[in-house]
Amino acid sequence: MKNIGIFLIVGSLLLWIGALFGNTFELTEDIFTSEVKEEHQQLLRPELEKLFNKPTNNIFTFSSTIKGARESINAEFDKEKKYDQKIFENYELQLSKASGTGLISNQKVLVFGLIFSMLILGALFFILPDLKLLPGIKNDGIFHHPGTSVKWLGITLGALLIGFYILLYFFPHFITNWILLLDPLSNLMNGGNASQWFLYGFLYTIAVLVMGIRMLIKYRHNKYQLFRTSSVMFFQLIFAFMIPEILVKLNMPSADLKNMWPLDYSFFFDYRIDEKIEAGTLGIFMFVWGIILFAVGVPVLTYFYGKRWYCSWVCGCGGLAETLGDPFRQLSDKSLKAWKIERWLIHLVLVFAVVMTAGVLYTYFTGNTSIFGFIDTGSLRYYYGFAIGSIFSGVVGTGFYPLMGNRVWCRFGCPLAAYLGIVQRFKSRFRITTNGGQCISCGNCSTYCEQGIDVRWYAQRGQDIVRSSCVGCGICSAVCPRGVLNLETGPEASRNI
Repeated sequence: MKNIGIFLIVGSLLLWIGALFGNTFELTEDIFTSEVKEEHQQLLRPELEKLFNKPTNNIFTFSSTIKGARESINAEFDKEKKYDQKIFENYELQLSKASGTGLISNQKVLVFGLIFSMLILGALFFILPDLKLLPGIKNDGIFHHPGTSVKWLGITLGALLIGFYILLYFFPHFITNWILLLDPLSNLMNGGNASQWFLYGFLYTIAVLVMGIRMLIKYRHNKYQLFRTSSVMFFQLIFAFMIPEILVKLNMPSADLKNMWPLDYSFFFDYRIDEKIEAGTLGIFMFVWGIILFAVGVPVLTYFYGKRWYCSWVCGCGGLAETLGDPFRQLSDKSLKAWKIERWLIHLVLVFAVVMTAGVLYTYFTGNTSIFGFIDTGSLRYYYGFAIGSIFSGVVGTGFYPLMGNRVWCRFGCPLAAYLGIVQRFKSRFRITTNGGQCISCGNCSTYCEQGIDVRWYAQRGQDIVRSSCVGCGICSAVCPRGVLNLETGPEASRNI
């Protein structure tokens, strides 16, 4: 049954990759005039006329020509300092989608259904036989080192994930056909065609749900793991994927109501504030709710439950890490050097987020685009979005799962995790208690700690674990053969700090 599952998974992935080349692209006068804004047509026409009525199967050349034309025009505006006239519309993706003809464009539902039914069915065929095995870890050495285990599978998977994120963030026009496949589902959910972000949200949700089933089977002996895995699956499907799309269909601002600043770093951006205010009562509620969530919800809930209430039960980043990333959790670096880097890096990102947001709000309320005459708030926003929002949280945060473990972003870069961690470390009832007398030093707890905590060191000494980085995933307790570790809440004064 597992072999059939592998065959279906590989087949679906081959079809998925093949779909990139399943269309012909032909730009016509009608498409150009209908898709390009009138004020941009005269600017773009001289370069794009060379594509008119010349069909091609090469999406890379086709879309790159459109992007090159747009960037060339913007470069001239930059020289002349006419920044307000620059073209910000993603015409390379927009025109590529509109110009596509062929199997992908004509048979979207069929191709979509074939690929994802094979993928999901194959995954279930591979996962469900594990019900016959004993629950928990197997200590079989799989993925213990990404460069040597399973014939470099870790490095290969990492390269594929990194490549996907680079395409998604910076070259979405190259994956036009993938986005086209999601148009029917997107139209059903939000009333419009799919964007690269709808594609990402769909794939993200499928990964959490399918690999969540794997987690439920693997840790079926542990009620806590069943609860928190079910929780992240629910919040990803309903709050992160379905509700935002339904809100768009109702002509309301799209919002993931469980996401919050500073993880949602654009929460205070001018266009998002204006969008919510213009939406009326519901929009204002979303704005106020977002402020209450990080200003009141974080300190109160973290005091009673630790940062696990968010990082391990609710957060989408944590949900992907705990499901798709579970096979790689043992790759986290447990060294003292890694811990020192972690403490500096994650808090520097938090400071960056605070400074960037302060600059954005300063510009919003005063209209001034610079602070002290030399700090450009627009540049702060751009560099944070590029370096942290795209590269760190996406390309590195997920792409490095098979290389550095499943919580790279959460451990080293997430500003919200840093905020939650400060509260958990100094003002919380949560702790992991240890019974040193029962510890046999097997090392399972440390090996499978995704946050790089040397849990065994604490267990051998009978010390409570109150580290700010601990996300309360409970795996250390689940894999302990002697019941040495317990996730508890109790009087704050009794914590061993």
